[in-house]
Amino acid sequence: MSLNGTETAVVPVPTKKAKTKKLRPARKQVKPGDVERKETPQTGKEYNIWYNKWAGGDREDSYSNKIKSQTRCNVKLDSGLTRANTTGMKYCCLFFSRGCCPYGWECEYLHTLPDPSTALPDSSKDCFARDKFADYRDDMGGVGSFNRQNRTLYVGRIKETGTGLETEEVVRRHFKEFGEIEHGWAVKVLQYRSVAFVTYKSELHAQFAKEAMACQSLDNDEILNVRWATEDPNPVSKVNETRRLEDMGQAVIREKMDPKVVDAMRTIRALEDGDVLDADGNLIENSTMDEDDDEEEEDEGVDRGTKRRKLDVYEQISTPPPPEQEPPKSIGLLSADTMDSLKYFSEIRKRNGIPPPTALRAAPQKTSAGLGLGDYGSDEDD
Repeated sequence: MSLNGTETAVVPVPTKKAKTKKLRPARKQVKPGDVERKETPQTGKEYNIWYNKWAGGDREDSYSNKIKSQTRCNVKLDSGLTRANTTGMKYCCLFFSRGCCPYGWECEYLHTLPDPSTALPDSSKDCFARDKFADYRDDMGGVGSFNRQNRTLYVGRIKETGTGLETEEVVRRHFKEFGEIEHGWAVKVLQYRSVAFVTYKSELHAQFAKEAMACQSLDNDEILNVRWATEDPNPVSKVNETRRLEDMGQAVIREKMDPKVVDAMRTIRALEDGDVLDADGNLIENSTMDEDDDEEEEDEGVDRGTKRRKLDVYEQISTPPPPEQEPPKSIGLLSADTMDSLKYFSEIRKRNGIPPPTALRAAPQKTSAGLGLGDYGSDEDD
């Protein structure tokens, strides 16, 4: 009601709904014939399918044998829906990561970045459905190993044009397109060595970035050498990695368990430890109570300390020490322990109604008539 007597109606403001971005059908990255197929020159007598190069006579520089990739994946433009979204396929397309998939929406694999929240059907395969191996190759290339979760990439052959921070920013800008990079010192550049290390939050993103940035260039038309990084020898990083894996395992187990069982176990453990839980089941720390006690102790100061000393002295004077018990002395040939054990066994026999054993005494032997002095004939006159 206004001052002029007219009523004013409140018009509700319409709330804007969050728009969910829908994926469009994946586009075809290349057309047939766009990519020129070049075979590697034969520099040896035998072709090693494990290392993907000729062996036995290869004496040329490894840098000169590298050829720059003709295509590159653009995640924003190339991502889209494929047949894998309807069939339930969880693996990504290897050629999509390299930017040369000619099928587009007809591809049987995903044309998106791998989702870390979605578990793969087989942990012994990478995000491209390639089988992992028990150990890494000698050159740290290839698919990788299933015995260690590796999230760090080795990036070589970087052309440094500025300081270490500028090179680090260039590396981060190119590699963050393929996944979320760890915070802090996740991108390390070894200045004057043309080497960098990139650590992702998820191993799946590291697998995708390794294939996407292989034989690519940053800003200076170089040819990158992207491989798996060896294990960090820093003990702090080892402890952090172990703790991270333990937290991940606990989170997975917690998701599989019934929340009622988890709350019941937490309550039982709190009762055993003497802790206090709030209504949500979280532990209430006793930090506030401890701080109040500390303040009271500081206010009382020396008086409380003197009172405690007086009480301690009074207790020492008023309570005499308990008399020391002398060890039982042995009686006769048998010791005191032996006599106690005999008494114990005799009481058991009485309870069971067994009469005490009677000692058998030997009857006195009758003595035959002894020979007196007369028998010797000492009393005779003769």
